[in-house]
Amino acid sequence: MSTSQRVATELSQIAPRLRQARQKKNVTLDELAKATGISKSTLSRLESGLRKPSLELLLPIVTALALPLDEIVTSPKIEDPRVPQKSIRADGRTLTPLSNHHGEPQAYKMTIAATDRTPVLRRHEGYEWVYVLSGRLRLVLGEHDIVMAAGEAAEFDTKNPHWFGATGTGPVELLSMFGKQGERIHLRARSTRKEPGG
Repeated sequence: MSTSQRVATELSQIAPRLRQARQKKNVTLDELAKATGISKSTLSRLESGLRKPSLELLLPIVTALALPLDEIVTSPKIEDPRVPQKSIRADGRTLTPLSNHHGEPQAYKMTIAATDRTPVLRRHEGYEWVYVLSGRLRLVLGEHDIVMAAGEAAEFDTKNPHWFGATGTGPVELLSMFGKQGERIHLRARSTRKEPGG
């Protein structure tokens, strides 16, 4: 649930809380109107959700009912910020999502097996950023053929022919940020072996 949805949910709870609090204190709308100086019709609309609550209206009401404000208005709950660690495995690569939002870019931790070392250049819409965590990453980008060590980063337009993988000396761990086009490319099978007679 987004922040705006959580706020809207909390706001929708104010009206029934006002009514319940008033009824629990055995106070009529007329009595509350006299005690607060707020018209009965405004109080009725607040309790039915037809009037947006404001501090100018809520403070006199909670004062007259001898209630703390947080009994009527509560802050939206903060959701657990941890991102579920559900890894995706495809063709020797493991992608672990590091972002929980639905927009772009998406962040992933990627592990590439030492055997994933045969370049298959692809191009697609988007932009990619990679940061090597451990191992040695081979990046082929157009006419460039680069080996990157831990702590090095690269960014590139994915419309240029590109591939990255292991150097064959061991697995590689990296952070990668890309959009939906890139996600489809990384999860697609990349086998280029020709069958005998093919």
